[in-house]
Amino acid sequence: MTALDVAAVRRLFPALARTQDGRPVVFADGPAGSQVPQPVIDAVAGALRDGVSNTHGAFAASRALDRRLEDARAAVADLLGAPDPACCVFGPNMTTLTFALSRALMDRWEEGDEIVVTRMDHDANVWPWVLAARDAGARVRHVGFRAPECTLDLDELRAVLGERTRLVAVAAASNAVGTIHPVADVCALAHDAGAEVFVDAVHYAPHRLIDVQAWDCDYLACSAYKFFAPHVGILWGKRESLRSLPAYQVRPAGDELPGRWETGTQNHEGIAGVAAAIDYLASLGDGPDRRARLRSAFAAIAAHESVLAARLHDGLAAIAGVTVYGPRQDRAPTFGFTCRDRDAASVAEHLASRAIYAWHGNFYAVELTRALGLEPGGLVRVGLLHYNTADEVDRIVAAVRELAA
Repeated sequence: MTALDVAAVRRLFPALARTQDGRPVVFADGPAGSQVPQPVIDAVAGALRDGVSNTHGAFAASRALDRRLEDARAAVADLLGAPDPACCVFGPNMTTLTFALSRALMDRWEEGDEIVVTRMDHDANVWPWVLAARDAGARVRHVGFRAPECTLDLDELRAVLGERTRLVAVAAASNAVGTIHPVADVCALAHDAGAEVFVDAVHYAPHRLIDVQAWDCDYLACSAYKFFAPHVGILWGKRESLRSLPAYQVRPAGDELPGRWETGTQNHEGIAGVAAAIDYLASLGDGPDRRARLRSAFAAIAAHESVLAARLHDGLAAIAGVTVYGPRQDRAPTFGFTCRDRDAASVAEHLASRAIYAWHGNFYAVELTRALGLEPGGLVRVGLLHYNTADEVDRIVAAVRELAA
């Protein structure tokens, strides 16, 4: 396996040179959005510098844009393990694309059908399905989790699945506490019941390699700004479904994939950045093709992040009055925690005063924080990425320990 050269990686990210009061900033807010490497910045700037155009024109700039979009779609297909780039759809963000898909899927549902969501998910993978179910007269079933490990309750999932189940919506990883869910197992259970599966891979995408074929999910969405790219959303679906579902579109738009799902003019410079981000990730690995290099790169990323995650978990858990949620192992390096006698906002402010950027609240995972009894204050969230270091983890732990002194 290729080892990750973290020092070389960090040199590619201009934002990581930021300082505050003479101290290097620790970007521990990755779940809210990753920093961007220079090749991505250059790709975005180049797309604007070389001439703004639109698609399918007769002139050179438009044809160059068509090639750029085609190349970006092929890169996304490699990232997702998707066999057909035409099934990779661009949009403004995961939430907007999920709402659009929910409206289309709703057309297949009838009164009395059932939709399954979890209490672990970001609300973008809950509320679109709740609203669509309401409008279709379908019933929503919620699957809980086991606390404090915050692992999905598969026994409860088995119990709620039935012949009227039409869709199971699940996240590949929790954006609040870092739990990685057994997506392939969820897909197998759902398909045995005759249901489709929608996967929210937003938080999973920067940490592990997505494989839509191995998972056998029916739909998947993610947001590129979580994996070192600009703000662009991505939706993938099986070809037969994307072709047969009623897409909401304007009349002049074509009916072929992927155009029938891409409403309006896309963020062309952002999509150029998406391709550059995927190529950046592939550059961290070895192999004969981009998918192989991505596989190698994500193995190196996971190895590095697992060391950071164990160090951060053990450091926080050893502090008196700190409760850490989520499993210790086999997780993304994202931690939700609370400090006794301290509200989450004050902890985040304390970290910010130490040049450590972290978040507080529910992070839109409102079902999770409600189930844990942590509303309205929520959690403190520290989320690392492959450009973070062991020294930064130690700074985070030391800053939290100050609050217990």
